[in-house]
Amino acid sequence: MEQVKLNVQGMSCNHCVNAVESSVGGLGGVDSVNVSLADNQVNVSFDPAAVSVDQIVDTIEDQGYDVQK
Repeated sequence: MEQVKLNVQGMSCNHCVNAVESSVGGLGGVDSVNVSLADNQVNVSFDPAAVSVDQIVDTIEDQGYDVQK
């Protein structure tokens, strides 16, 4: 498993947390997702053979948030 820490702008409430955690967590190969509103960060543990960082970023952006790479 690999870990990636993404800076995500636009998250402001528990609905935001749930939207990101459920969408990213639903990707095949994602082991865990931890959203920190206070830090504007999303930490993802994933299998790089099954899912890429770009796919994770695209999934977060599809929820309406801006990912700073």
